[in-house]
Parts: sequence; C-alpha cells; structure tokens
Amino acid sequence: MNCQNFMTLSFASRSENESFARVAVAAFVSQLDPTLEELTDIKTVVSEAVTNAVIHGYENQPDGVVTIEACIEEDQVRITVEDNGQGIEDIDLAKQPLYTSKPELERSGMGFTIIENFMDEVEVVSEPGKGTKLMMVKRIKSKKALFN
Repeated sequence: MNCQNFMTLSFASRSENESFARVAVAAFVSQLDPTLEELTDIKTVVSEAVTNAVIHGYENQPDGVVTIEACIEEDQVRITVEDNGQGIEDIDLAKQPLYTSKPELERSGMGFTIIENFMDEVEVVSEPGKGTKLMMVKRIKSKKALFN
C-alpha cells in the first residue's frame, strides 16, 4: 500500500488508553468522510485489537507498548495494531468464535470474529513470546475517499 497520508501512535498497554486509540484513529480516518457505520466499524475494531493487546498480549501489565499505524491510500485505510507481548500460540484457534484464553475474565471470545466481519481484509502475524501484529484494511465508500 502506497500511503497518501499516515499516522503512528504508541502508548502504554493500559486499558484506559483503548478509548484514546479509538478516537485518534477515528479522527484520522474522518478525512475520508466515512459513513457513520464505517466509522463505527473502525472504532470497534481498534477497540477490540487494543483490548486484545492489553489483556492477552501484555496480561494487563502497564509496562508494555501498543503501536497503531494507519495509512490512507485512495479509498481505503490500513490499520495495524502491534504489541511485543505474549504472542498467540494457535492463531486459528484464537480466531474461533467464543474461544478465549482468559475465561476467568469473562471474555466473550468474539474479538477476531468482530474484526473479520467489520473489515475487508484481516491478517494476523504472531509468534509466542515475541508479540502480535494485526493488519486490517477497510474500504471507505464516500465520494471524497474515491477522489482523494
């Protein structure tokens, strides 16, 4: 993807930073004039991805770093959420609806399912002990995005 505009944001792996990340990415994407539904989808997937990094990647330890990159090219936005935490042993299992590695926290296990349903493309790269990188693409259907 050849970025026409981009942003990078890094923050402590604290659950209270999830809303900050969601709003920052939404503000960046708003230059494409997305529909309310598209913007809600993006905010939701950023929330899910950051929450996964904090809870699963860093196990709620605030000394980790979560990095978000967003790149706009024509009518699409690529969003990458990355951590250097625990990593995922079995990505296919983690993507199964209702699967959670933290049942004691009463997690729903729907994070990846939501992300895959709200985005046009999703790729997960992870290595146990080294972290996880979640790359997502959303096409924005506004006229502004098409002529940007």
